[in-house]
Amino acid sequence: MGWKEAAEPVLTRMPAVARPEGHVPFRRKLGWTAGILVMYFFLTNVTMFGLQTQGPGGDFYGQFRSILAGQQGSILQLGIGPIVTASIVLQLLGGADLLGLDTDDPRDQILYQGLQKLLVVVMICLTGLPMVFAGGFLPADQQVAQSLGVGVGGVKTIIFAQMFVGGILILFMDEIVSKWGVGSGVGLFIIAGVSQQLVAGLFSWQALGGTSGFFPTWFGIITGAAEIGSPLSPGGLSDIFLGQGQLLALLTTLFIFGIVVYAESVRIEVPLSHSRVKGARGRFPVKLIYASVLPMILVRALQANIQFLGQILNNWTGLPAWLGTYSDGAVTGGLFYYLAPIQSRADWMWFLGYTSQDPAQILLRVLIDLAFMIVGGAVFAIFWVETTGMGPESTAEQIQNSGMQIPGFRRNPQVIERVMERYIPQVTVIGGALVGLLAVMANMLGTIGSVSGTGLLLTVSITYKLYEEIAEEQLMEMHPMMRQMFGE
Repeated sequence: MGWKEAAEPVLTRMPAVARPEGHVPFRRKLGWTAGILVMYFFLTNVTMFGLQTQGPGGDFYGQFRSILAGQQGSILQLGIGPIVTASIVLQLLGGADLLGLDTDDPRDQILYQGLQKLLVVVMICLTGLPMVFAGGFLPADQQVAQSLGVGVGGVKTIIFAQMFVGGILILFMDEIVSKWGVGSGVGLFIIAGVSQQLVAGLFSWQALGGTSGFFPTWFGIITGAAEIGSPLSPGGLSDIFLGQGQLLALLTTLFIFGIVVYAESVRIEVPLSHSRVKGARGRFPVKLIYASVLPMILVRALQANIQFLGQILNNWTGLPAWLGTYSDGAVTGGLFYYLAPIQSRADWMWFLGYTSQDPAQILLRVLIDLAFMIVGGAVFAIFWVETTGMGPESTAEQIQNSGMQIPGFRRNPQVIERVMERYIPQVTVIGGALVGLLAVMANMLGTIGSVSGTGLLLTVSITYKLYEEIAEEQLMEMHPMMRQMFGE
């Protein structure tokens, strides 16, 4: 008996959101999407009962929070982390062909979806249990423990139960958006979190001396309420570009917006013609960012899990200096330091006094981060294309089933596949590596609202694709016959 036969009774009984039986009107899709978004914002503002309000440290995920969504101390503490980690495991197993599942087979599709849900539950436990019961990341409130008479351990159990429920909720919220809404829940939650940071970074108003947004700060500079050095002096230029003025962060943010939108429009178009309808022609676009920027979530989530492991081991047993040294919860040396991504200018601009780390160590860390993101971006992009039905073989079958063919070639899926193999693998690798390079560059220069470079890339790309999907939905709503051409 294979593993599929043994696991089938469990995997086929995993709870799932029912798929719509027919066409879902566009307005209803928008309604479901907006409803889930409101629920997401509500849950991120529900603090877990029994949690100490003044913890010893800040958000563990830090800069990873813009990618993993959720909110520190809320029911959605884990965000989309367990979903992303489960996807990493599945992609690695699928890439090594260890699952033996054919995603074209309806039975194997059900097993795959059930396995994904089961892995998400496992990852919720593996991530949440150490976060609550070890390391003091989420300390229990002593007064709550005394009032309930259950002890600190009992309160921690209550905290974990709330976190577990939040992890399950976000799993099904993602599934509802994917089946009944527009886009995907994972992308929607990332957009929501990053947009909050961007808006705060542009418009938040703090008392003088605090951290204000870009526009209030410049209002203060112009009116003389905020003091900066002379623009003709090195100190004044530093204040304008790197300090309060945040001009470099604004330029980096605008550059990332522009380059992602441009890269999304760069494509190789393979001409197509209908085999039975004379004169009916079309094009199959192979975009430069063919696999989208979603594989970047997997790369950064892998880095986040590595850093999480380092902090857990350090808090449990202590680590030898060569493996990792920590100060105030931040890694400052050892192997885990070199594996930590560059998050801001403070991590590498030693020549401006932002950090006291040795320049050789900083340069080595930057090179490792670049290699991790570029190589990881290319590898996960390949896995993404193969596991989501975007590879040459799957694309050829889709074109064949739609009744289209490539002019000048026989109408045969093997022939179409050979043509697609000229473009898709190469573009996938180049696009994945390019996105990895852009993410590191944006992190190094900084962005408005201290959004991570990867988070900003994801937001711009997901928003662009969401716009395209909405336009496609509106087109199919106006012309119902188009749904048959899109295979709906």
